[in-house]
Amino acid sequence: MGKICIHTYNNITSLENLLLAWQEFVKGKRHRKDVQKFEKYLMGNIITLHKNLVDMTYRHSKYEAFNVSDPKPRNIHKAQVKDRLVHHAIYRILYPFFDKKFIFDSYSCRNEKGTHRAINQFKNFAYKSSRNNTRTTWVLKCDIRKFFASIDHGILIQIIAKHILDKQIIWLLLIVINSFHTKRRSVGLPLGNLTSQLFANIYMNELDQFMKHKIKAKYYIRYADDFIILSHDKDWIESILPQIKTFLYDKLRIELHPKKVSIETIASGIGYLGWVNFFDHRVLRTTTKKRIFRNIQKKQLKIETVQSYLGLISHGNAKQLREKINNL
Repeated sequence: MGKICIHTYNNITSLENLLLAWQEFVKGKRHRKDVQKFEKYLMGNIITLHKNLVDMTYRHSKYEAFNVSDPKPRNIHKAQVKDRLVHHAIYRILYPFFDKKFIFDSYSCRNEKGTHRAINQFKNFAYKSSRNNTRTTWVLKCDIRKFFASIDHGILIQIIAKHILDKQIIWLLLIVINSFHTKRRSVGLPLGNLTSQLFANIYMNELDQFMKHKIKAKYYIRYADDFIILSHDKDWIESILPQIKTFLYDKLRIELHPKKVSIETIASGIGYLGWVNFFDHRVLRTTTKKRIFRNIQKKQLKIETVQSYLGLISHGNAKQLREKINNL
């Protein structure tokens, strides 16, 4: 089981933590009308929220749903300001505790991680697995089908309850978790919640631990619901795939996307996290390039947009792409 969380319900719901959570939440959002409305009577709203949490009369409000299509169509659910403040209050207390339980090579929504470090680790693992490109290395690449929409609330809270004994914290987490569901009750997390990022990592940490301690995958990387395993032994990779599928369904009630499971050599180029990765270099995927130019044109060449994309492509072999962007 490991260490139990020593934080209490009061650590999350105290006025001090709510005020600190507000300072973090409001950064870059003060121009939004719903935030301005809440901030107009800030102390009154926070004191009322604090009282509702202490009395355990707090209830989560409904979500505002909208669609985005970059880089692919997604349905986002936005909570009200008071609820997002609660999410931040939970996150700032529980994230440091759970982050220590995650494996090193889990890279999504974690401090000092991210896509660039994930693809750099891919390169590092490619060198090690291939013994400096002296033997063929195979890559198993997997993706979970409708991951956020498939997370089982009951399983998630069971996992959390192994680490948190405070029943009041569990009550609050259940309020947040059960505030949203897909077509089936008690299934699914909203993409717009800060807490969803933490809950997703807690959920998938079960797979990470299985991969490291049961499968004993030495070269394993996960970013959100995308994960890869590198090995020079193709037979071994093929043999563990059924075990992974069984574990995911039996323990987590999720499934691999049948069209997004592949076993390929690094020499053929591995599409991962927006890049096509080879042994000694990487290039941007064609779809990523098209999205960059589409967004630059849509945002009318704002200097911040251009600089952010130039920063992105600096992590790979994209000299010609950089010149095209500069020429725009």
